[in-house]
Amino acid sequence: MEKPKISVIVSTYNSEEWLQKVLWGFNCQTFKDFEVVIADDGSGPKTKELINNMADEVFYKICHIWQEDDGFQKSRILNKAIVACRADYIIMTDGDCIPREDFVEVHYINKEEGYFISGGYYMLPMNISKMITKEDIEKQHCFNINWLKEKGIPKTFKNNKLRARGIVSKVLNTFTPTNASWNGHNSSGWKKDILNVNGFDERMQYGGQDRELGERLTNFGIKSKQLRYSAVCVHLDHKRGYKTPDSIAKNQAIRKETRKQKHVWTHYGITK
Repeated sequence: MEKPKISVIVSTYNSEEWLQKVLWGFNCQTFKDFEVVIADDGSGPKTKELINNMADEVFYKICHIWQEDDGFQKSRILNKAIVACRADYIIMTDGDCIPREDFVEVHYINKEEGYFISGGYYMLPMNISKMITKEDIEKQHCFNINWLKEKGIPKTFKNNKLRARGIVSKVLNTFTPTNASWNGHNSSGWKKDILNVNGFDERMQYGGQDRELGERLTNFGIKSKQLRYSAVCVHLDHKRGYKTPDSIAKNQAIRKETRKQKHVWTHYGITK
């Protein structure tokens, strides 16, 4: 089988309703030469059943990478998914982020040797997250700021993430005050670069393990591109029961050490 130009890793855990919407989103992409690798951190049989059903519905190949439920072990399953990717270039996103129809295309046309890409997201409240239907995704209503305003979205500067196109999005990408960090919900890079820093640090649970990967890529000499207003997805709302003060503190300490010592390699990654 010919390898795709892009591999898209989608992380998930027992969230079939949201994952289905995300997979519908990828079925609307303008750029079609990609596979989806689902990094499943121990979901039950309902997720497997959904993925099997969706595999018959969508045009792209789905590869389901699953591990036993052992608490929040997203770093571990992402490393397994990275190894499973067949393409040379990898996009990473989450199973609660619906991609706009140009999402994969924007990552593809902006990829560049020696760089990784940092994209953005637009957070939706729970009522609209639940309201979005397959038709709303196919017709791209959920990326239409006027449609969202009708549903009660307030008027804020963040609305430009959905409104900006062309030269306006390029200007906003350039002047946004946020760092072009590696974001788990919307980032991409070369598989060889990710392997060269040994993937994610599996000691890290919730809170910044994606940023730490980006910091090691930067230490390795990989630069970052800010595409916050061009590579767009809408983020569906959910509870974060796995977020604990202990995991945040532990991860902050690991990140501090990575920055201070300029680490490029983790001994707790893909290669043990």
